[in-house]
Amino acid sequence: MVRMSLMKLATRLTVLLLLVPALFAQQRMNRAPTHVQYPYLHENDTVLFQGDSITDGGRARTGNDMNHIMGQDYAYLLAAHIGADIPERNIHFLNRGISGDRVGDLAARWHDDTIVLKPNILSILVGINDQFSSKGTTTVEEFEATYDKLLAETVAALPTTKIILAEPFLLPAGKHAASYTQELAELKKRQAAVVRLSTKYHLPVIDYQAVFDDAQAHAPAAYWCWDGIHPTYAGHALMAREWLRVTNAAWGN
Repeated sequence: MVRMSLMKLATRLTVLLLLVPALFAQQRMNRAPTHVQYPYLHENDTVLFQGDSITDGGRARTGNDMNHIMGQDYAYLLAAHIGADIPERNIHFLNRGISGDRVGDLAARWHDDTIVLKPNILSILVGINDQFSSKGTTTVEEFEATYDKLLAETVAALPTTKIILAEPFLLPAGKHAASYTQELAELKKRQAAVVRLSTKYHLPVIDYQAVFDDAQAHAPAAYWCWDGIHPTYAGHALMAREWLRVTNAAWGN
């Protein structure tokens, strides 16, 4: 009886010893980068984010401090997420968003801040300041014409660059809550202009308005965008998720 018990114990110890390395290997696998393919991103590619304060995110203008040059926003989250998933490809992320910029301001600095950088992926979010800027508003017609010219210049100069457009958005929070219906109706004209341009140039487009509209079923508008325009950390996370979803749907096959 004792001998049999010792044999059973020895068998169990042997099995346990065989399992321990496998368990540690599984733990290492769980800490490893996820196996997302990103077939549209190649070794040493550059991803450039362009736009206004939503993209700017308080980024550092000088230096190479990786904790500050991307700002605190969806662009930073995307750089972190993608960079952790495919470190072996050494993807470079650049943020050239500038707070307060309208599409005309982008156009004025486009050559130095976009064309010269020769990005492989270019993400553009602009339009909210064209409606609300203290520097003066831009008519829908001017907004679309300037944006159109900017895209035409980019496609001509960088024919292999993949471009993704994002629609501006607005939530009923802060000072925008009281007049939200009227303000959103005006913004929808600029959203429609972005969609028309995406169709003209065969570019994927992100409908952030729909993302935030859906999110308000789970938490109030100010939870996602504290003042109706600028996202919170949770709002930026939604933006990053949708950016990944749309880019993978457009270029992932």
